[in-house]
Amino acid sequence: MNGIMYVSWLLGPVLQITVLIFMIRRKLRVVFPRFFSYIVLQIVKSGILFLIYRYHQENYFDAYWSGNAISVLLVVTVMDEILHNLLKQYGSIQSLTSIIFRWACGLLLLLSIVNAFSSQQTSADRVVSAVLAFDRSVRVMQCGLFFLLIILCRLLRNCWRQHVFGIALGFGIFASIELMLVSIVMHFGDGPAAILSLVKSAAYNGVTLVWIMYLRRQSEPILELDVAPQLMALNVSLVASTQAGDNGFLSMVEQAVDRVLSRGSWPRPPVKGSQIIGRKPEPEERN
Repeated sequence: MNGIMYVSWLLGPVLQITVLIFMIRRKLRVVFPRFFSYIVLQIVKSGILFLIYRYHQENYFDAYWSGNAISVLLVVTVMDEILHNLLKQYGSIQSLTSIIFRWACGLLLLLSIVNAFSSQQTSADRVVSAVLAFDRSVRVMQCGLFFLLIILCRLLRNCWRQHVFGIALGFGIFASIELMLVSIVMHFGDGPAAILSLVKSAAYNGVTLVWIMYLRRQSEPILELDVAPQLMALNVSLVASTQAGDNGFLSMVEQAVDRVLSRGSWPRPPVKGSQIIGRKPEPEERN
């Protein structure tokens, strides 16, 4: 098992470096700077974790969860970048989705922190609990983003041939697999943890191959004639509502979210059943 673990661990950075090479060749570093930074972080994190696992195993747990927290936050910024790129032809729809997405992420992060620190756990377990809760929420949103892409592909021609579709497709596939693995662990416990860790690592390497396949090809532009009239009509309506003043639709959305977040009473989870099992992560696990 150790040989397979090391092969999987070394294969990930090699594939990720290939992604960076194609992004530089296709000049996609400027188009997707956050995704480029995310891949760089994954390479650096894999190297650091490898060295810590070989020479300082007592610090591996803290290093893993610290890197995982940074990765999850960066994934959120990549998702926001994907939405911007998908809806760049529709300014008002883009603004509306950005408002909803950013407030939703902020609310989920706040609830994850409140849920973790309101339970009777050690400081390390509280941090792990907050990261896990927010990570699962982000995975669910990645699946939702993938389904949104499926809908857009029915409205916009050549959408599935775009680089942004390949990036979102990879995140959607990995999020779906990880949610299934989490369900298996919750049902069977930590018994098959080593096998599930290898499955997760292999799934991430497969997703990286999907990114390579999309980024190595030339993206086909979406012609103006292919723009769906339904989306254009919605964009025009949002533009009109925004120009109406402070009572416009986008302002109403922001005010509604502000009122929800300004409430002081948040539901507190019960003490029983809120604790987590802080197992040591497997060395080949990656985001």
